[in-house]
Amino acid sequence: MPGERLSIRDNSAVGRFHSVSASNGQAVPERQSESKMKKEESGCRRWFRRACPCCFRRQNSSIDVTCDTDGVATGGGENEEPKSPMTVTGDTELDELTLAVRSVDLLSRKSDRNKTEHHTDQYHSDQLIVRRGQTFQIELDLSRTFNPNTDKLHLELKTGPLPQVSKKTHVIIPLVDELQDERWEAKIVEQNINRVKLSVNSPVTAVIGKYKLTITTQCLKTSETTTFDSDKDIYMLFNPWCEDDTVYMESEKELKEYVLNDTGRIYYGTEKQIGARTWNFGQFDEGILEACLYVLDNSEVPPSGRGDPVSVVRVISAMVNSPDDRGVLEGNWSGNYTGGTSPTAWSGSVEILRQYHKEGGTPVKYGQCWVFSGVTTTVLRCLGIPTRSVTNFQSAHDTDVSLTTDVYFDENMEPIHHLNSDSVWNFHVWNDCWMARPDLPPGLGGWQAVDSTPQETSHGTFRCGPASLAAVRSGQVYLKFDTPFVFAEVNSDKIYWQRNLDGTFSQIHSEKKAVGHCISTKAVGSDERVDITHLYKYPEDSEEERIAVETACRYGSKPDVYSSPIAEDVRVEVMMDGEGPRMGGDAQLKIVVKNTSSQPRRTTLHSQVAVMYYTGVLKDTVKKDTLNVELKPQEEKVIDWVLPYTQYQNQLVDQAALMLTLSGRVSETQQVLANQTSFRLRTPDLNIEPIGEAYVGKEMSAKITFTNPLPCALRNVVIRVEGLGLRDLHPIKIGDVSKHANVTVTEHFIPTIAGKRKLVASLDCRQLSQVHGVADIDVHESQ
Repeated sequence: MPGERLSIRDNSAVGRFHSVSASNGQAVPERQSESKMKKEESGCRRWFRRACPCCFRRQNSSIDVTCDTDGVATGGGENEEPKSPMTVTGDTELDELTLAVRSVDLLSRKSDRNKTEHHTDQYHSDQLIVRRGQTFQIELDLSRTFNPNTDKLHLELKTGPLPQVSKKTHVIIPLVDELQDERWEAKIVEQNINRVKLSVNSPVTAVIGKYKLTITTQCLKTSETTTFDSDKDIYMLFNPWCEDDTVYMESEKELKEYVLNDTGRIYYGTEKQIGARTWNFGQFDEGILEACLYVLDNSEVPPSGRGDPVSVVRVISAMVNSPDDRGVLEGNWSGNYTGGTSPTAWSGSVEILRQYHKEGGTPVKYGQCWVFSGVTTTVLRCLGIPTRSVTNFQSAHDTDVSLTTDVYFDENMEPIHHLNSDSVWNFHVWNDCWMARPDLPPGLGGWQAVDSTPQETSHGTFRCGPASLAAVRSGQVYLKFDTPFVFAEVNSDKIYWQRNLDGTFSQIHSEKKAVGHCISTKAVGSDERVDITHLYKYPEDSEEERIAVETACRYGSKPDVYSSPIAEDVRVEVMMDGEGPRMGGDAQLKIVVKNTSSQPRRTTLHSQVAVMYYTGVLKDTVKKDTLNVELKPQEEKVIDWVLPYTQYQNQLVDQAALMLTLSGRVSETQQVLANQTSFRLRTPDLNIEPIGEAYVGKEMSAKITFTNPLPCALRNVVIRVEGLGLRDLHPIKIGDVSKHANVTVTEHFIPTIAGKRKLVASLDCRQLSQVHGVADIDVHESQ
């Protein structure tokens, strides 16, 4: 309106309208034309752009930015006298020349080529997960069309707390015309106006881990440089599909089993009573990749060492246990699991790794060998290393690097317990992982043994491996890492020693087939058990096997143990019928004594049976007997041996294992007879029966049944249920179960992923362990 005045407080008016009056009544000079001002202001604008790019991007509609005579930028504030130097306005020409990244699309959706081509589409993550040595693609949205003649662009990837180019943890990726192998490079493969698609190549030696992405652009005409930081990360994994990666595995079926299968079977028991349980590895579950990298971050190995699978496997072997580095799991073999979870109650690795990550690296309670192995399989498969869980029955634990398993007796043939530190575990579970071994002589790549159960230290840390199975098989125990310990586990001879009157010891007997039986793993493509003993050692008693044993022992602490072989013509062994004795009944075995000579033989056999932890550590002796045996030439006698339920019912520990020890001397030849046989009392299964058809997003049920095999009540029974891709599962508190009673419960859950799923259940109860079951569920897409 005529005569209306605009206040100077309305800063948006100043400099925008011709002849606007300021508070002093003086007219503000009319601005110069835009074209004239551009030339005069360009120097100031360049300074301001570099000094404060954030402020520069504003449109300056509410505050004028001016330059004083010293070239210092000032703002037009309240009651401030307008200055004569120029007022800065939008520089259209420079804006048009500047090249900036507006957004980046990492093409990380489940259906995108990156995830399908890199075999990472099963990971439950919206981040970009790729494998090294293979190209991946990203799309950039630029502020204008990219001109390769006048524009520059490069990518930067950083991993770890202190990224360094020299350590390969700060990677600068140039833009090139053609990609070449074995280097970080990027190439434009598609351009549509302002959108550019890049193909990025990584070397097969790239450090694995989580990378931050920065994109830098530059216009050569103006020397203007801009950077853009992606809000999503890039995860780099080992690549067993790439021929040049040291973890390369040729067979597609084996890759599907040892990298992509998220469930498996773990074996336990004894060689004559092999049990199996299903384990949910869950390497693709939500948050597991982050948890696995967190395990690496908690180790003392810097990110620069994560390009070598030998180094990574050795780190994981140490970090899955916790005695010296606050790793994932705390071991407990005491039978008292107060304050934690019983090792037999776990059915998978997911809950363990999530808890460790969530609680900031506090070890999870509790684990034993199969739990350590299951978690190790999860971590290594998640990182891209082909891995399997392996069970060795009659697994020796050599404590003095003698490469023999030594058993000591006194003058009266009674065991000397304080000297018997070597032990033979009923079973022991560790891992095999697949990789080349460029650090060893040729021919020693392939499967490598790795053991995360804390038994003995290696270079000051509880870890074991990787040890080449080819080296173990041939007795090359001088090759790294920890080959002597693995050799002793699977192929040491059991040497019996008797104390002489002067305190020295004499070798009185040896067993050449005492350890390393039925070494087992899950078969490729099925739930069957496959025996891989031949990968660890030659056939028993073959010339190659004896050479391997004697070669290995030359590097042990008792190199002369094989200097005087002992003749034997009487043999003793223990046998059982069928699958062996069951929990809740009398344990019945057969002792077989055979005379292979042409002369009669007499002996007195001393037998004692003790409750045993599966690690081979004896708890209490529950029965002793003496048997007088007379044998005719070439005669074989079978003696029935019985352990009544009443003698062991209150003595059992985890795994319900017992050890029967036999010892004696043949009267005519003074030959010493000795035998140790471990056996377990078989437990019932949990039977799981799915009810109805399974569809994604639709609730379904499963019926779980169980029969208490004991003539006593079970207290505080809990059934834990788990299944990958099956939501709303939870522990079921049963309470007390009467003797020989049947229990039936129904569990409701919702499938979230189509395909073949496994529902796994385990019973947690102090009186009864190793009770579990599994059911296959075929989940259909929602209707």
